[in-house]
Amino acid sequence: MSSSSSTVGQPPRVAAIVLNYNGLKVTLESLESLLAMSYPAFDIVVVDNGSTDGSYEAVAEAFPQVAQVQVPDNRGISYGMNFGLRWMLERPYDYALILNNDIGVDPEMLSEMVTVAQRDPSIGCVGPKAYYFWDRQRIWSVGGHLRFRESVTRERGDGALDVGQFDRDEEVDYVNGCAMLVRRRALELTGLWDPTYYLGVEDADWCMRMKQQGFRCFYAHKAKLWHMISQSTGVYKPGRTFHTGRSTAIFVRRYANRWQWLRFLFFISLAFPAAWVRELLKGNQAAAVAKLRGILEGMRLPLGPPPAADSVVGDSVVGDGAPKATADGAEAP
Repeated sequence: MSSSSSTVGQPPRVAAIVLNYNGLKVTLESLESLLAMSYPAFDIVVVDNGSTDGSYEAVAEAFPQVAQVQVPDNRGISYGMNFGLRWMLERPYDYALILNNDIGVDPEMLSEMVTVAQRDPSIGCVGPKAYYFWDRQRIWSVGGHLRFRESVTRERGDGALDVGQFDRDEEVDYVNGCAMLVRRRALELTGLWDPTYYLGVEDADWCMRMKQQGFRCFYAHKAKLWHMISQSTGVYKPGRTFHTGRSTAIFVRRYANRWQWLRFLFFISLAFPAAWVRELLKGNQAAAVAKLRGILEGMRLPLGPPPAADSVVGDSVVGDGAPKATADGAEAP
Protein backbone atom coordinates (compact mmCIF):
# COMPACT_ATOMS: atom_id res chain seq x y z
CA MET A 1 0.00 0.00 0.00
CA SER A 2 1.39 3.39 -0.95
CA SER A 3 2.32 5.85 1.76
CA SER A 4 1.35 9.51 1.68
CA SER A 5 3.55 11.85 -0.27
CA SER A 6 3.41 15.34 1.24
CA THR A 7 6.57 16.76 2.80
CA VAL A 8 7.21 19.84 4.88
CA GLY A 9 6.35 22.94 2.85
CA GLN A 10 4.31 21.07 0.24
CA PRO A 11 0.50 20.92 0.23
CA PRO A 12 -1.07 17.50 0.83
CA ARG A 13 -2.02 15.65 -2.34
CA VAL A 14 -5.72 14.99 -2.87
CA ALA A 15 -7.50 12.54 -5.18
CA ALA A 16 -10.98 13.90 -5.97
CA ILE A 17 -13.23 10.90 -6.73
CA VAL A 18 -16.45 11.64 -8.64
CA LEU A 19 -19.01 8.83 -8.81
CA ASN A 20 -21.23 8.89 -11.90
CA TYR A 21 -24.10 6.72 -13.02
CA ASN A 22 -25.89 7.88 -16.19
CA GLY A 23 -25.38 11.53 -15.31
CA LEU A 24 -23.68 12.74 -18.47
CA LYS A 25 -24.80 16.40 -18.37
CA VAL A 26 -24.45 17.02 -14.64
CA THR A 27 -21.12 15.19 -14.50
CA LEU A 28 -19.63 17.41 -17.20
CA GLU A 29 -20.91 20.50 -15.38
CA SER A 30 -19.52 19.30 -12.07
CA LEU A 31 -16.11 18.54 -13.55
CA GLU A 32 -15.90 22.03 -14.98
CA SER A 33 -16.61 23.43 -11.53
CA LEU A 34 -14.15 21.11 -9.79
CA LEU A 35 -11.34 21.86 -12.22
CA ALA A 36 -11.68 25.54 -11.31
CA MET A 37 -10.77 24.87 -7.66
CA SER A 38 -7.75 26.85 -6.51
CA TYR A 39 -6.13 24.08 -4.47
CA PRO A 40 -2.68 23.42 -6.00
CA ALA A 41 -2.30 19.65 -5.52
CA PHE A 42 -5.29 17.59 -6.62
CA ASP A 43 -6.20 15.17 -9.38
CA ILE A 44 -9.68 14.08 -10.43
CA VAL A 45 -10.78 10.53 -11.17
CA VAL A 46 -14.30 9.77 -12.37
CA VAL A 47 -15.68 6.39 -11.40
CA ASP A 48 -18.17 5.49 -14.13
CA ASN A 49 -20.51 3.13 -12.28
CA GLY A 50 -21.85 1.09 -15.20
CA SER A 51 -23.32 4.04 -17.13
CA THR A 52 -25.14 3.38 -20.40
CA ASP A 53 -25.65 7.00 -21.54
CA GLY A 54 -22.23 7.64 -23.10
CA SER A 55 -20.87 9.37 -20.00
CA TYR A 56 -17.52 7.62 -20.15
CA GLU A 57 -16.83 8.68 -23.72
CA ALA A 58 -18.12 12.23 -23.17
CA VAL A 59 -15.87 12.79 -20.14
CA ALA A 60 -12.85 11.43 -22.02
CA GLU A 61 -13.49 13.81 -24.90
CA ALA A 62 -14.29 16.93 -22.85
CA PHE A 63 -11.69 16.48 -20.10
CA PRO A 64 -8.73 14.38 -21.31
CA GLN A 65 -6.76 15.40 -18.21
CA VAL A 66 -9.25 13.58 -15.95
CA ALA A 67 -8.65 9.91 -15.14
CA GLN A 68 -11.55 7.48 -15.33
CA VAL A 69 -12.26 4.10 -13.79
CA GLN A 70 -14.98 2.19 -15.60
CA VAL A 71 -16.99 -0.23 -13.46
CA PRO A 72 -18.65 -2.94 -15.59
CA ASP A 73 -22.06 -2.81 -13.90
CA ASN A 74 -23.86 -0.75 -11.26
CA ARG A 75 -23.93 -2.60 -7.95
CA GLY A 76 -24.61 0.43 -5.79
CA ILE A 77 -22.84 3.50 -4.49
CA SER A 78 -20.37 1.79 -2.16
CA TYR A 79 -19.33 -0.84 -4.67
CA GLY A 80 -18.58 1.82 -7.28
CA MET A 81 -16.93 4.27 -4.89
CA ASN A 82 -14.58 1.55 -3.66
CA PHE A 83 -12.97 1.42 -7.11
CA GLY A 84 -12.07 5.07 -6.69
CA LEU A 85 -10.83 4.60 -3.14
CA ARG A 86 -8.61 1.71 -4.20
CA TRP A 87 -7.32 3.85 -7.08
CA MET A 88 -6.39 6.52 -4.54
CA LEU A 89 -4.78 4.11 -2.07
CA GLU A 90 -2.57 2.62 -4.77
CA ARG A 91 -1.04 6.07 -5.32
CA PRO A 92 0.76 8.50 -3.00
CA TYR A 93 -2.21 10.71 -2.07
CA ASP A 94 -2.76 12.11 1.41
CA TYR A 95 -6.52 12.56 1.13
CA ALA A 96 -9.47 11.32 -0.88
CA LEU A 97 -12.21 13.83 -1.72
CA ILE A 98 -15.36 11.75 -2.20
CA LEU A 99 -17.90 13.54 -4.40
CA ASN A 100 -21.32 13.18 -5.97
CA ASN A 101 -21.57 14.08 -9.65
CA ASP A 102 -24.44 16.59 -9.22
CA ILE A 103 -22.63 19.43 -7.49
CA GLY A 104 -21.09 22.83 -8.07
CA VAL A 105 -18.30 24.02 -5.79
CA ASP A 106 -16.75 27.28 -4.67
CA PRO A 107 -13.18 27.58 -5.99
CA GLU A 108 -11.85 27.65 -2.41
CA MET A 109 -13.83 24.62 -1.19
CA LEU A 110 -11.01 22.07 -1.20
CA SER A 111 -8.47 24.53 0.23
CA GLU A 112 -10.77 25.25 3.16
CA MET A 113 -11.47 21.56 3.80
CA VAL A 114 -7.76 20.67 3.77
CA THR A 115 -7.03 23.57 6.14
CA VAL A 116 -9.46 22.17 8.70
CA ALA A 117 -8.24 18.58 8.27
CA GLN A 118 -4.61 19.60 8.74
CA ARG A 119 -5.29 21.17 12.13
CA ASP A 120 -5.45 17.84 13.95
CA PRO A 121 -4.50 14.28 12.87
CA SER A 122 -7.55 12.97 14.75
CA ILE A 123 -9.83 14.63 12.18
CA GLY A 124 -10.58 11.73 9.86
CA CYS A 125 -13.05 13.41 7.51
CA VAL A 126 -14.32 16.89 6.72
CA GLY A 127 -17.49 18.11 5.04
CA PRO A 128 -18.43 21.52 3.57
CA LYS A 129 -21.36 23.88 3.97
CA ALA A 130 -23.72 22.49 1.33
CA TYR A 131 -26.53 24.56 -0.18
CA TYR A 132 -29.42 23.70 -2.46
CA PHE A 133 -28.28 24.21 -6.03
CA TRP A 134 -31.44 26.01 -7.12
CA ASP A 135 -31.70 28.17 -3.98
CA ARG A 136 -28.18 29.43 -3.52
CA GLN A 137 -28.46 30.71 0.08
CA ARG A 138 -30.64 27.92 1.45
CA ILE A 139 -28.69 25.34 3.44
CA TRP A 140 -28.97 21.66 2.68
CA SER A 141 -26.33 20.27 5.07
CA VAL A 142 -23.73 21.54 7.51
CA GLY A 143 -22.77 18.11 8.73
CA GLY A 144 -25.28 15.55 9.93
CA HIS A 145 -27.02 14.10 12.97
CA LEU A 146 -27.28 10.36 13.59
CA ARG A 147 -30.39 9.08 15.35
CA PHE A 148 -32.18 5.75 15.66
CA ARG A 149 -35.55 6.54 14.13
CA GLU A 150 -37.31 5.69 10.86
CA SER A 151 -34.38 7.46 9.17
CA VAL A 152 -31.02 7.27 10.90
CA THR A 153 -29.51 10.37 9.28
CA ARG A 154 -30.64 13.98 9.34
CA GLU A 155 -28.81 16.90 7.76
CA ARG A 156 -28.09 19.79 10.11
CA GLY A 157 -29.53 23.09 8.98
CA ASP A 158 -31.63 21.58 6.19
CA GLY A 159 -33.93 24.22 4.70
CA ALA A 160 -32.60 27.19 6.68
CA LEU A 161 -31.44 30.39 5.01
CA ASP A 162 -27.77 31.04 5.71
CA VAL A 163 -27.50 34.06 7.98
CA GLY A 164 -24.23 33.02 9.58
CA GLN A 165 -25.74 30.73 12.22
CA PHE A 166 -23.37 27.89 11.25
CA ASP A 167 -20.24 29.97 10.70
CA ARG A 168 -17.89 27.95 12.86
CA ASP A 169 -15.84 24.83 12.27
CA GLU A 170 -16.98 22.04 14.58
CA GLU A 171 -17.25 18.32 15.15
CA VAL A 172 -20.38 16.60 13.80
CA ASP A 173 -21.94 13.14 14.00
CA TYR A 174 -21.21 12.35 10.37
CA VAL A 175 -20.32 13.93 7.03
CA ASN A 176 -22.59 13.46 4.04
CA GLY A 177 -21.02 11.55 1.16
CA CYS A 178 -21.92 14.23 -1.40
CA ALA A 179 -18.56 15.77 -0.46
CA MET A 180 -16.29 14.16 2.12
CA LEU A 181 -12.56 14.79 2.48
CA VAL A 182 -11.04 11.63 3.97
CA ARG A 183 -7.62 11.36 5.59
CA ARG A 184 -5.57 8.53 4.14
CA ARG A 185 -4.70 7.03 7.53
CA ALA A 186 -8.37 7.02 8.53
CA LEU A 187 -9.21 5.15 5.33
CA GLU A 188 -6.42 2.64 5.82
CA LEU A 189 -7.57 1.81 9.37
CA THR A 190 -11.32 1.97 8.75
CA GLY A 191 -11.47 0.17 5.40
CA LEU A 192 -13.57 0.75 2.31
CA TRP A 193 -17.25 1.64 2.08
CA ASP A 194 -19.56 -1.26 2.82
CA PRO A 195 -21.30 -2.52 -0.37
CA THR A 196 -24.01 -4.14 1.77
CA TYR A 197 -25.59 -0.68 1.56
CA TYR A 198 -26.75 -0.40 -2.05
CA LEU A 199 -28.14 3.14 -1.79
CA GLY A 200 -28.12 5.37 1.26
CA VAL A 201 -26.50 5.42 4.73
CA GLU A 202 -23.17 4.10 3.40
CA ASP A 203 -21.54 7.43 4.32
CA ALA A 204 -22.92 7.37 7.87
CA ASP A 205 -21.81 3.75 8.28
CA TRP A 206 -18.26 4.61 7.21
CA CYS A 207 -18.18 7.56 9.64
CA MET A 208 -19.33 5.30 12.48
CA ARG A 209 -16.59 2.80 11.70
CA MET A 210 -14.04 5.61 11.40
CA LYS A 211 -14.99 6.98 14.81
CA GLN A 212 -14.52 3.49 16.26
CA GLN A 213 -10.90 3.83 15.12
CA GLY A 214 -10.50 7.03 17.16
CA PHE A 215 -11.03 9.64 14.42
CA ARG A 216 -13.51 12.52 14.31
CA CYS A 217 -15.87 14.03 11.73
CA PHE A 218 -15.67 17.79 11.16
CA TYR A 219 -17.60 20.51 9.34
CA ALA A 220 -15.63 23.30 7.59
CA HIS A 221 -17.86 26.37 7.44
CA LYS A 222 -15.84 28.30 4.84
CA ALA A 223 -15.95 25.41 2.33
CA LYS A 224 -19.01 25.86 0.10
CA LEU A 225 -20.85 23.53 -2.26
CA TRP A 226 -24.19 23.54 -4.11
CA HIS A 227 -25.98 20.21 -4.48
CA MET A 228 -28.65 19.16 -7.00
CA ILE A 229 -30.46 16.94 -4.51
CA SER A 230 -31.32 13.43 -5.72
CA GLN A 231 -31.12 14.18 -9.44
CA SER A 232 -30.63 10.53 -10.39
CA THR A 233 -32.81 8.70 -7.87
CA GLY A 234 -35.66 11.02 -6.88
CA VAL A 235 -36.66 11.81 -3.32
CA TYR A 236 -39.71 9.75 -2.32
CA LYS A 237 -40.19 7.09 -4.95
CA PRO A 238 -40.51 3.33 -4.39
CA GLY A 239 -37.03 2.52 -5.69
CA ARG A 240 -35.48 5.10 -3.39
CA THR A 241 -37.58 4.43 -0.30
CA PHE A 242 -37.00 0.66 -0.50
CA HIS A 243 -33.24 1.17 -0.26
CA THR A 244 -33.60 3.87 2.40
CA GLY A 245 -35.56 1.43 4.56
CA ARG A 246 -33.19 -1.44 3.84
CA SER A 247 -30.08 0.62 4.64
CA THR A 248 -31.65 2.04 7.79
CA ALA A 249 -32.39 -1.45 9.10
CA ILE A 250 -28.82 -2.61 8.37
CA PHE A 251 -27.40 0.40 10.20
CA VAL A 252 -29.62 -0.18 13.24
CA ARG A 253 -28.61 -3.85 13.35
CA ARG A 254 -24.95 -2.87 13.26
CA TYR A 255 -24.88 -0.10 15.84
CA ALA A 256 -28.02 0.16 18.00
CA ASN A 257 -28.05 -0.71 21.68
CA ARG A 258 -31.20 -2.03 23.35
CA TRP A 259 -32.66 1.43 24.03
CA GLN A 260 -31.93 2.58 20.48
CA TRP A 261 -33.62 -0.55 19.13
CA LEU A 262 -36.77 0.25 21.10
CA ARG A 263 -36.65 3.84 19.89
CA PHE A 264 -36.28 2.71 16.28
CA LEU A 265 -39.22 0.29 16.49
CA PHE A 266 -41.39 2.90 18.19
CA PHE A 267 -40.81 5.48 15.49
CA ILE A 268 -41.33 2.95 12.71
CA SER A 269 -44.70 1.99 14.21
CA LEU A 270 -45.75 5.65 14.05
CA ALA A 271 -44.07 6.67 10.81
CA PHE A 272 -45.36 3.96 8.47
CA PRO A 273 -49.12 4.58 8.94
CA ALA A 274 -48.55 8.34 8.76
CA ALA A 275 -46.51 8.04 5.56
CA TRP A 276 -49.05 5.70 3.97
CA VAL A 277 -51.90 8.16 4.57
CA ARG A 278 -49.82 11.12 3.43
CA GLU A 279 -48.75 9.41 0.21
CA LEU A 280 -52.24 7.99 -0.43
CA LEU A 281 -53.44 11.55 -0.97
CA LYS A 282 -50.73 11.89 -3.64
CA GLY A 283 -51.34 8.48 -5.22
CA ASN A 284 -47.86 7.49 -4.11
CA GLN A 285 -48.60 5.04 -1.28
CA ALA A 286 -46.43 2.44 -3.03
CA ALA A 287 -43.39 4.42 -1.85
CA ALA A 288 -44.40 4.01 1.80
CA VAL A 289 -45.01 0.29 1.30
CA ALA A 290 -41.65 -0.04 -0.44
CA LYS A 291 -39.87 1.51 2.55
CA LEU A 292 -41.47 -1.04 4.87
CA ARG A 293 -40.42 -3.85 2.52
CA GLY A 294 -36.89 -2.47 2.56
CA ILE A 295 -36.82 -2.43 6.34
CA LEU A 296 -37.96 -6.05 6.46
CA GLU A 297 -35.30 -7.11 3.97
CA GLY A 298 -32.63 -5.21 5.89
CA MET A 299 -33.67 -7.03 9.03
CA ARG A 300 -33.30 -10.46 7.43
CA LEU A 301 -30.20 -9.90 5.31
CA PRO A 302 -27.07 -11.85 6.33
CA LEU A 303 -24.38 -9.38 7.37
CA GLY A 304 -20.68 -9.95 6.87
CA PRO A 305 -17.76 -7.74 7.90
CA PRO A 306 -17.15 -4.53 5.91
CA PRO A 307 -14.24 -4.58 3.43
CA ALA A 308 -10.73 -3.73 4.54
CA ALA A 309 -8.71 -1.05 2.76
CA ASP A 310 -6.59 -3.63 0.94
CA SER A 311 -9.51 -5.79 -0.22
CA VAL A 312 -10.10 -6.37 -3.92
CA VAL A 313 -13.31 -4.77 -5.21
CA GLY A 314 -13.51 -6.22 -8.73
CA ASP A 315 -12.43 -5.63 -12.29
CA SER A 316 -12.44 -2.22 -13.92
CA VAL A 317 -11.06 -0.33 -16.88
CA VAL A 318 -9.10 2.89 -16.39
CA GLY A 319 -9.45 5.49 -19.13
CA ASP A 320 -7.09 7.75 -20.98
CA GLY A 321 -7.12 10.64 -18.53
CA ALA A 322 -3.96 11.54 -16.68
CA PRO A 323 -2.60 9.88 -14.59
CA LYS A 324 -3.20 6.64 -16.49
CA ALA A 325 -2.99 3.20 -14.90
CA THR A 326 -4.62 -0.19 -14.94
CA ALA A 327 -7.05 -1.23 -12.22
CA ASP A 328 -4.41 -3.03 -10.19
CA GLY A 329 -2.20 0.04 -10.03
CA ALA A 330 0.44 -1.03 -12.54
CA GLU A 331 1.37 1.48 -15.20
CA ALA A 332 -0.55 0.93 -18.40
CA PRO A 333 1.30 0.45 -21.69
